[in-house]
Amino acid sequence: MSAVGRTLRALPTMMKIGVSEAIAYRAEMLVWVLSTTMPFINMALWSAVSAYTPVTTAQGRTYGSADFVTYFLCAFIVRQIVSSWASWEINWEVRSGALSMRLLRPMHPIVVYGSGNLAALPMRLLVTFPVVVLLFITGAFAKLPNTASLWALWLLSMFGGWLVTFFINIAIGSLSLFMDSSIKVMDVWLAGFFVFSGYSFPLAIAPSWLSTVAHYMPYRYQFGLPLEMMTGAHDLASALPLLATQWGWVTATGVLAVALWTFGVRRFQAFGG
Repeated sequence: MSAVGRTLRALPTMMKIGVSEAIAYRAEMLVWVLSTTMPFINMALWSAVSAYTPVTTAQGRTYGSADFVTYFLCAFIVRQIVSSWASWEINWEVRSGALSMRLLRPMHPIVVYGSGNLAALPMRLLVTFPVVVLLFITGAFAKLPNTASLWALWLLSMFGGWLVTFFINIAIGSLSLFMDSSIKVMDVWLAGFFVFSGYSFPLAIAPSWLSTVAHYMPYRYQFGLPLEMMTGAHDLASALPLLATQWGWVTATGVLAVALWTFGVRRFQAFGG
């Protein structure tokens, strides 16, 4: 049986194991969720700002309190779904030596990391359910896309966003095979994420230079684009070119992740890992 065939046959079992681990380590999952509640703080902050002074976009649109509520409630949902923690997992396994055992198994480690991250999705969706209820209560749901085609593109953008996040995690995690730890590299990446992704504030209200820079960086396509699609910022015509760019980033980050992992593992094994 080919490697692809073995992987496809093993995926259901790996997903079941991943779900069981997510349930077993639900306290750890709760800590992760609590660490991603920044959208609620930003919602309160920007809503208060908009109550005292108009917040306008470069196109002249005014953001009111209701707009910020919709934006940041959706930001919380998107953040839960497109997140990945593979970088921290790889760093821990390299330091502890657990990576040696993983490399002896027949499944490619990148596939295993990916299935483990995806298997936690049901638990993360459960966490987002109260926020979905809030969208209905606040009337924010009316501001979301109202056609099946836009929701389908949103799902595609969410998957693309998760892939970009996952591959970046694999790439940065693989750097731990070349250095003592790559956690600080991830910290630098996250600093850029908070500024250029639309996580801390809508890119529509950012200075024009920042919006332009963000357009050419992967941060927007791992988080900002799915969020923009969910909040109805794009119609079909404007969404398709952005999705094409996003999947270009998926390809680029995927190639980078596989290359760094391949060369890193060779170095790891050469030194007796």
